[in-house]
Amino acid sequence: MLESVINISEGRRSDLIDEIASVAGADLLDVHSCVHHNRSVLTVVGEDAPRAIARRTTELLDLGTHHGAHPRIGVLDVVPFIALEGSSAHDALDARDAFARWAGDALALPCFLYGPERTLPEVRRGAFTTLRPDHGPQFPHPTAGAVAVGQRPPLVAYNLWLQEPDLALARSIARSLRSDQVRALGLEVGDAVQVSMNLIDPMHTGPDRVWDTVAARTRIARAELVGLLPAAALDAIDPARWQQLDLGPERTIERRLAERGRRLAEG
Repeated sequence: MLESVINISEGRRSDLIDEIASVAGADLLDVHSCVHHNRSVLTVVGEDAPRAIARRTTELLDLGTHHGAHPRIGVLDVVPFIALEGSSAHDALDARDAFARWAGDALALPCFLYGPERTLPEVRRGAFTTLRPDHGPQFPHPTAGAVAVGQRPPLVAYNLWLQEPDLALARSIARSLRSDQVRALGLEVGDAVQVSMNLIDPMHTGPDRVWDTVAARTRIARAELVGLLPAAALDAIDPARWQQLDLGPERTIERRLAERGRRLAEG
């Protein structure tokens, strides 16, 4: 089975978010929205749901009216494919390439690939400058912009909100955290600041470890898990810390897959 964790550039208008999410049907596992980032993360399974979401997103959203804290290149900003149990990285790569060809042809979306060739940050830095789209038009869609289509292993998207709204400190902490295992940005979110992270190897550097690293430098107001995490990454953390870290069994990919299976069995 393949998972896709789709990032769309809308986190404020719940009616539009609900309409976009609804087209995934039973394949929708989770929706996480942030008004400050003006961004939503839709976790789905299979290859049909990402296409349905892509079509509806490009129909409803306009990048020209978008304002938010998070970097973006399009209304359908990121579409990664992740191999779960029973699938391989090669399967995810094939799904990525098929989606990018389809989106380029059917939706006229410029598609930048990431995975074995390059990282997502490299796409963000180079789109339409040092990098040309791999599929679709060679210029931005007039309302939808472009999309980064990737293949990657499971990761954990994780935010730590700082007690003091010191953006310079948040950026300094983010720089110190960056490595092959952690991508991090210091962002201003409303009247607060956060260190926004992707934990690329959550089994080695998980939410508990980045919390402790940040807490050594400043007080943390709260943690925020964005989307879901693998059960193995949760199991590696002391359960006594789950609440502090905004974690729990109900937030795992495996739990949501089991719930999806029950819903399908019940008809």
